[in-house]
Amino acid sequence: MLKKILVAGLIVLVAGAWIYWHVGTEKFYDTEDREAAFTVNAGDLIKEFEADNKTANAKYAEKIVAVNGIISATESADTTINIKMTDAATGSYIIFAFQDQHLDEAKTLKAGDSVSIKGSCSGGVYSDILGYHSITFKRSALNK
Repeated sequence: MLKKILVAGLIVLVAGAWIYWHVGTEKFYDTEDREAAFTVNAGDLIKEFEADNKTANAKYAEKIVAVNGIISATESADTTINIKMTDAATGSYIIFAFQDQHLDEAKTLKAGDSVSIKGSCSGGVYSDILGYHSITFKRSALNK
């Protein structure tokens, strides 16, 4: 009986270690090579989230989306560059975090540039305190 418990425990330990290693070393695909599920204008995307956040999240979350718009700001973070597109009327915005291999391209962008950016939509949230929506994208790249 003790032997069976030890063998079962060893199997669980090995399986747990494999899952931990698999998740910890997971590599993401290059967004530049992926086809966009949707291509939208930044203003239209923001309006869609403002109209119905839940439906927009269900439609776009975890999908590759190409967004066309004008950059309102660039923000340097620790190891990445964030590109922001803002609706001046409402204060709502879209923010893109770029993949490591596309940082050099992102560094050349500046406020006022008209661009198309493709990324994985993380979803949008509404801030009751601030009164605006923010839509975030990860693993972004310039859409060529």
